[in-house]
Amino acid sequence: MTGDLSQGLDKRRTLVLALLMALGFSVVIGQLIRYQVVEHRELLALSDAQVTREKPIVPARGYITDAKGNLLAMDMVEWDISADPPYISAAQRLTTTKLIAPLLELPEQEVFAVLSTTLAWVPLKSQVPQEVGEAIRDLELAGVQCVPRAVRVYPQGDLTSYIVGFVNSTLEGFYGIEGYYNNDLRPVEGSTTYVQDAGGEPVPAKAKRQDPGRPGTSLVLTVDLNVQYIAQDELQKAIKEYGAESGAVIVMEPKTGAILASVSLPSYDPRDYATSGHRAVYDPNVSGIWEPGSMFKLITWAAALDLGTIAPDTLFFDTACTEIGGRSVCNWDYLGHDWVTAREALARSLNVVSAQISTRLGSEHFYTYVRRFGFGNLTGVDLASEESGMVRQPGDSNWFPSDLGTNSFGQGIAVTPIQMITAVSAIANGGLLVKPHAVSEFITPKEDGSGVETQPVNTTISRRAISEATAQQLREMMVYTVDSFATKAQIPGYSIAGKSSTAQIPTAYGYDPNLTIGSYIGFAPADDPEFVILVRLDKPTSSEWGTQTAGPTFRAIAQRLLLYLEIPPDSVRLANQGQP
Repeated sequence: MTGDLSQGLDKRRTLVLALLMALGFSVVIGQLIRYQVVEHRELLALSDAQVTREKPIVPARGYITDAKGNLLAMDMVEWDISADPPYISAAQRLTTTKLIAPLLELPEQEVFAVLSTTLAWVPLKSQVPQEVGEAIRDLELAGVQCVPRAVRVYPQGDLTSYIVGFVNSTLEGFYGIEGYYNNDLRPVEGSTTYVQDAGGEPVPAKAKRQDPGRPGTSLVLTVDLNVQYIAQDELQKAIKEYGAESGAVIVMEPKTGAILASVSLPSYDPRDYATSGHRAVYDPNVSGIWEPGSMFKLITWAAALDLGTIAPDTLFFDTACTEIGGRSVCNWDYLGHDWVTAREALARSLNVVSAQISTRLGSEHFYTYVRRFGFGNLTGVDLASEESGMVRQPGDSNWFPSDLGTNSFGQGIAVTPIQMITAVSAIANGGLLVKPHAVSEFITPKEDGSGVETQPVNTTISRRAISEATAQQLREMMVYTVDSFATKAQIPGYSIAGKSSTAQIPTAYGYDPNLTIGSYIGFAPADDPEFVILVRLDKPTSSEWGTQTAGPTFRAIAQRLLLYLEIPPDSVRLANQGQP
């Protein structure tokens, strides 16, 4: 009886064990089906994610050159060198010191002392040149860390700082070309994907997948570094000679709108822009506005000639002062010149005649031409942070009838240097307002890495500002101005067209009684201009008059450009043009 009971219990235990084993196998098989079939893809992806790593590849930002191929901005690699002293054995410290100290140009005693500390990590030197960093890396020294980082370098320094701009620590561009074309210059980031082992190192047997990315588009500028140097050199001399606070020069091709040079002083180092101050990095030639003074008479005369309200020989009776809109307008010399022609009035820069011409035109016609020449609007130049200036006109709450008189000679109206030279370029080229530009060519890497594609920048004509006949008349009047009155801008053997300007400086309490801005704008050769030059000198102390300061500076720059560009004197050039 006892034996039967024992056998029954054994059978039940065996059955329960069998059932438990069957259940266990069912769970295992279910899990296998789950892992191998149902969730296979998800688990495989999770596994890959745990052993697969992706390392970004950042190609170079596009480089920038001048018109002759001289580098103005490019990427380079600098290295930060540091050490992990605990990983450098006592036996290796001296050897490591003797290898890296000369390369880093550091005293051996100093390096040895640093490597002998108990600190976990110590910096040795940052911003190490590329060739030095690579040499230390290739030594493969235990405990010595070499970390590369891309940096933007500007081989020409402050010579081209305003027109090129700069990049910040994340290689994002600001101001100038770097800012305007930031999206073009910025590279397309790539990556390297690899399988790592338990120690975090790539598994040699596993193939890497690499997307190299694409370097940024490179830019060729219209700027000629030699012209840029001439402009800066003469501007530096002028600021010193005439005791000016600052100054600016732009040189432009009037037929194409190509900027050959753009200089502002004082300048700044684009690699050290942070110490220059917020305002210092703004390019005064595109971002700074000023009341241009008498050179704006060129726009007034252009409008009147184009509408036929005056001719070069139209007579005006000039008094020392006159009243326009309840405000007194006086000549710069406070003298009346009796009967003068429009030609003579421009040459003598008579404010009273200028106000007579603008009132004869009427506000509607006058401001229509101001707008046609581009004032009050952006020129569209491809340099970041351009300002539009300030033009008040009838209908604005702050416009007064007297503005029609004062605006005619550049007072109460604010413009940028790039606006002014663009407008005068229209007079030089036969009446066409051409969009100014600083880039002549884009060089874009192909997506398949097989080379590059180049795309030239074509001349863009915004509109006709005045007729060709009007432009011709005004050019002749500008030549008469230089030949008869602004003689300090003359260059023997060449016909020069120009106009000087002396502008008062507005303050919160009216115009400054002592300080002025002297400027000059002109082009050569007058009958077929190759370049237009704008010179501005801020607060000169040797003389308040633009004819005495900016005029000679214009001449100095123009003389050197005529030689550099190999433009022969008028007699030779015109004789050659007549040859079959």
